[in-house]
Amino acid sequence: MRLAELILRLPRRRHRFTSQDSGDVLIGLAREAKGDGLDGAERGATLALTAVFVLSAIALNVFSTSHRTVEPVLLVALLAAFAVASRVEFEIGSGTAIPTQVAFVPMLMLAPAGLIPLLVLAGLLLGSTVEVLRGDRHFERVLVLAVSSSYSLGPALVLELTGEPALSWQSSWVYALAFVSASVVDLASHILHQLLAVGVRPSLQLRLMGEVVLVDAALAPVGILVGATAQKSTVALLAAMPFLGLLEWFARERRRRVDQALQLSQAYRGTALLLGDVVEADDAYTGSHSREVVGLVLDVADVMALDEGARQRAEFAALLHDVGKIRVPSAIVNKPGPLDDDEWAVMQRHTIEGEALLTRVGGLLGEVGVIVRSCHERWDGKGYPDGLLADDIPLVARIVAACDAYNAMTTDRPYRRALSEEQALGELRANAGTQFDPQVVRALIEVVSRTPAAPLLRREAA
Repeated sequence: MRLAELILRLPRRRHRFTSQDSGDVLIGLAREAKGDGLDGAERGATLALTAVFVLSAIALNVFSTSHRTVEPVLLVALLAAFAVASRVEFEIGSGTAIPTQVAFVPMLMLAPAGLIPLLVLAGLLLGSTVEVLRGDRHFERVLVLAVSSSYSLGPALVLELTGEPALSWQSSWVYALAFVSASVVDLASHILHQLLAVGVRPSLQLRLMGEVVLVDAALAPVGILVGATAQKSTVALLAAMPFLGLLEWFARERRRRVDQALQLSQAYRGTALLLGDVVEADDAYTGSHSREVVGLVLDVADVMALDEGARQRAEFAALLHDVGKIRVPSAIVNKPGPLDDDEWAVMQRHTIEGEALLTRVGGLLGEVGVIVRSCHERWDGKGYPDGLLADDIPLVARIVAACDAYNAMTTDRPYRRALSEEQALGELRANAGTQFDPQVVRALIEVVSRTPAAPLLRREAA
């Protein structure tokens, strides 16, 4: 099973890909990108790697010393089987995995080694014809298929150098080496393309490609059986069609479940944004402050390598950590000066009120409510409302607390001027181990230190 699509930056919508992105998020972005053309960086990287593949494939074919002779009808059958297999798409992360091993392994067993990469490219192009004609795939995206065909160069070269032995126990090491070379070249071409086109870190590709290699290994025996029978009769390739039909049914079921997951995710996000708008309508500063904290929290989450679920909860918690303030009297929220003891007691209840609001929504936002309740706890146990200590405080809440404090310190308020970046970082360092988690403080300082210079003073929202 090969990745037929690569992670590609959307021309009209920027998204910073990380190894913590959920599979559903990447699938949604990939669906959006499929119908768009390539932007400048993508186009340059894709054209360069396409040229490398095409020139390498042509050179391998021209200088090949293959001794295999194959009937044209068998080549056409192999090409058709590969094209059909490439139409069965399992959405994995930002790409689609295709069960072409069922047809690729027979190619390795039967076709001249020098012709294999060109057959693979032709099969992918043939399989994508319907999508291009329907407008589901932008014609520029066809170039990406040449990059996706690069994996075939490895096994073709292995067969060429070893004299194209027939598959047997004695020659099994050759085909095992061919399998490994396909995986290595596939991974290398994907990582290189992403670094040149988008700047995606290799860790994300490694995670996705690990799944692909496992499925490849599972499908290889099926390909061997198909290839062995096709040696005796070309018609035997038809035996793979029911199997591919079954895989297509599974792929459609997976797409349906992904659709449902995306809809649910969008519903949660829409609800969170709506609540954020409610907060902003009630108090403009609190709303804009919460939105600014979101970006800071996500950056820190990336530095600390939170998993995809925690990262999503961090995003929503950052947006909604002050949602309970809509139940606090405006006179207290907007008081131009320090709060007295009674007012402070009322203000401290906003985390409890926020949890209650989000618990009523339920689902993912109910989980976020538990985090929101703890966003004003302190590392030394002197926070509110529960006086939690150190690691008893949810990690996401510790991140939000530090980012919330930094943003508040560097923002003008009616009763004080904003601190400079250096002063705010000094406060974070001074309170690491008492108010804040020291590990979170280190990550936040790293994020702030590498962020391009921006105006140090942010005026209070009108």
